[in-house]
Amino acid sequence: MISTSVEFRREAIALALHRCRIGTLKLFDGIDWDTFCRQAHPEFSPAGWHLGHIAYTEEMWLLQRCAGISPVFPKYRQLFAADSLPKKERVYLPTFAEVCCYLETVRKNVLDYLIKAPIEEQERLWQFIIQHESQHCEIIAFILQMQRKEKTIGEKEAGINILPTANNLHSSDSSMIEISRGKFEMGNDGIDALDNERSRHPHYLETYCIDTYPVTCNQYRKFIDIGGYQNPQYWSKAGWKWLQNNPVNQPLYWSNNPIFDNHPVSGVSWYEAEAYCQFIGKRLPTEAEWEKAASWSSETHTKNIYPWGEEELKIYHCNHDNSVGKTTPVDTYPEGKNAYGCWDMLGNVWEWTASWFHAYEGFESYPYQGYSQTYFDGEHRVLKGGSWATRPWALRSSFRNWYHPGVRQIIAGFRCAK
Repeated sequence: MISTSVEFRREAIALALHRCRIGTLKLFDGIDWDTFCRQAHPEFSPAGWHLGHIAYTEEMWLLQRCAGISPVFPKYRQLFAADSLPKKERVYLPTFAEVCCYLETVRKNVLDYLIKAPIEEQERLWQFIIQHESQHCEIIAFILQMQRKEKTIGEKEAGINILPTANNLHSSDSSMIEISRGKFEMGNDGIDALDNERSRHPHYLETYCIDTYPVTCNQYRKFIDIGGYQNPQYWSKAGWKWLQNNPVNQPLYWSNNPIFDNHPVSGVSWYEAEAYCQFIGKRLPTEAEWEKAASWSSETHTKNIYPWGEEELKIYHCNHDNSVGKTTPVDTYPEGKNAYGCWDMLGNVWEWTASWFHAYEGFESYPYQGYSQTYFDGEHRVLKGGSWATRPWALRSSFRNWYHPGVRQIIAGFRCAK
């Protein structure tokens, strides 16, 4: 007889799958053929490819490998597998309707299998699949953002509706929070933890300070106006070389409209964040410093899933899940503050850290070696915190994102430390 707890977990998984899919498909409302299949940037596949890849991955792991069911659309293997076609050849896609049929057929079979699947043994894999869709959903969101940016001619933001800010007094605020020295617990051992988050372990840090808010557009404008992009004194050797090879003079998602002054700067590479820190006399926080500030309670000496504690993530805690579809002022969500008084540590924009992406002690690949281990190469920097497009299943203080330091297409900003 199946226990009530197992039945409850099945129902929770089914609900999460359903909720996640609704949000994924919502991104494609009214999408045209060109937007669906066009490659917005050489480093990223078309939005439509990611949609098909979601179905392919779900089918491969849950139906083929677990249930022993043959592929329903074997012709899609070469097109939607991550290790098959080069990104530039992923533009030759089935129609949106055909990809949706693929998604629906796979999902029906998955839900049929869920009824009898040995959840006690497989729950971690099911959680991985939900998070896999969540992550590709976010990639779809910023690919569509890039395409919208390309279509925008001139400044047209005047009519954009912006969420009201709490008091709009922090656009030039440079206050910092002191985090006292001591041990804290880093990482995550939960059933939803990805392989690179494991295992939870003690970590000691000396006293440091971290910004109360992410760096805002108003603050970053000072770096632009002073000629920061033209002055090598603010840039590391690697950063200056990157800038010469990628001649830019402002963040990718930049606007001079003052209504965005109190929004976090977005669309900066790690090198740009590093240069700003040098300009302001600070530095980027390490991953450990960021995670301690976001998750540790110095009063109770306990680690929390979220900056605000253990309360389930709600829409009023932070800007996430495409609920707004763009950044919001950094002081919009008082309910999301952490125990130390930092704002906006989850959602809005990913935050670059000073740390290279590496394995924690005792790391074990899951569900396959290439998911994380391939990127422990000393060439990827860690980002923390999520963005306005991050789905709830991939939003927690221990979650680790990683990209090459020169990437600026992702929804990334930063905060400073000292």
